[in-house]
Amino acid sequence: MQTQSPPPGSRRRSALLWLLLPYVLFLLVLPAVNRVTPTVLGLPFLFFWMLLAILLTPVSVWLARRGDLRRGHGRDGGGATGGCP
Repeated sequence: MQTQSPPPGSRRRSALLWLLLPYVLFLLVLPAVNRVTPTVLGLPFLFFWMLLAILLTPVSVWLARRGDLRRGHGRDGGGATGGCP
């Protein structure tokens, strides 16, 4: 006997919370790190923070995609969503 899974839109997609990371890094935390005096790797702290945020953005998108695929979303070949093959 095969059980039916709920429609994809009705399940919680907590992996998509990873997509909030770039928003938090660039917009919410930026006023708190807007300083020049401490230097990290020879860069002012603000520049280092922006470099770190830029490098962490693709990682967070990859984690969200991996979590989505693990839960079974996006495996229909792209049909209605227009995804890449």
